Order: sequence, then structure tokens, then C-alpha cells
Amino acid sequence: PLQSHAHKLMQERYKIRRTDTDLVFPSSKNPFVPFDFRVPFQRVIQNAFIEDFRFHDLRHSSASYLAMSGATLSEIAAVLGHKTLSMVKRYSHITDQHTSNVVKKMNRQIFE
Repeated sequence: PLQSHAHKLMQERYKIRRTDTDLVFPSSKNPFVPFDFRVPFQRVIQNAFIEDFRFHDLRHSSASYLAMSGATLSEIAAVLGHKTLSMVKRYSHITDQHTSNVVKKMNRQIFE
């Protein structure tokens, strides 16, 4: 689901969309074929001197940020479209800092 800034950007894109296709980002050569983002994405990655990064890695980041924001595994599965929780666990990597903060929070609630 799109929210906030991404949703606003898509609303702006809707205003200037092509009316001869249902695609949000159609190819400039054929409006019935999706635009291929691979080459521009790779160019941006190279220009930013980022190594060993794929577009799919953003899915992992999203799952991890959702987990660190308090989303349950079931909620993350729903957002990512996964049918099993085991698949979600492969995607949601919680940082050591977040784990430390969770333990700190528990200690405050119990011992303070």
C-alpha cells in the first residue's frame, strides 16, 4: 500500500499519465509494454559508487524497517505478499541496535 510521499507522487503521475494504456510507467516505444527500469537503476547505482546492491534488496530493507517500527510478522507478510511467516523471516532483518532497545525497554517496564 502506498502512503504519504509515495502516494502523493503517484497522484501527480496520474495527472500526466498516458490515456492509451493502463500502465503507470509504459515503455516509450510501446505503451502496452512496461518501462524497463533495470538500465537506469544500474546507472544510478554506479554513479553513486554503490557496490553489491540490487533493486530486490529494497524489499529486505522495507521488511526490516517495518519490523523495527513494530509491525508483526503477519503484517509484514501482508505488505510483502508472502503466504508463510518463514518467508517473512528471511526478509526482516532487525538491527542489533533495535534488539538492544527492545531489551532496554523490557527492563525499564519490569525493573524500574
